[in-house]
Amino acid sequence: MHLFSLVLGIWLLPKVDTLKCYECLLGVSGNCKDSKECPSKDHQCSSLRILSYSGGSKLADLEAKTCALVQECVEGSVNFGAAKTLITSQCCNSELCNIQSAPDASKFSPNGKKCFTCEGETCTKTLNCEGTEDHCIKTTLNVGGRKMTVKGCASKMICSASSAAQMTGAIGAELSCCQGDFCNSASSTSAGLLLMAVPLISLVFFF
Repeated sequence: MHLFSLVLGIWLLPKVDTLKCYECLLGVSGNCKDSKECPSKDHQCSSLRILSYSGGSKLADLEAKTCALVQECVEGSVNFGAAKTLITSQCCNSELCNIQSAPDASKFSPNGKKCFTCEGETCTKTLNCEGTEDHCIKTTLNVGGRKMTVKGCASKMICSASSAAQMTGAIGAELSCCQGDFCNSASSTSAGLLLMAVPLISLVFFF
């Protein structure tokens, strides 16, 4: 009798359900009707948005929806002066709650930090960082078989390997980040990060 009561009690315990969230791959914004069961109760529903600009004109406005851990709900930007990419995400913890798009965070104001940026092969121009851009960055890309150095401002999450690893795309860019005004000079000794998934850079240069 005691065994029966124990089994019945366990069976009647509230079930720890995982969320069901909308899911669609990174693409042009629009309706997202597909959904999936999240892999664990630690996941929330997430909406991701990537906006890319060149010379002040919008190049792309892409969205994705999926399940995500709390630490994957991030926002930030990378700014090379002539080109800029912004990432925003929005997480929620109820069934299919990620129906809304992540907010447009393109209205940033200068924050006082300054980094070098490049014009052609000259990388001595001053760039005023904006919003959450608290790091200077430097990276070398292969564009049409020719190596190209770019410098600018970036948010902390852009320089985090753990944050970058969750994003889709792979261009294998070697990116070095540092803190302090104009620290991304040619003589910068900051450690480099090999980021295998940095779609924001590919958006800026290849979209």
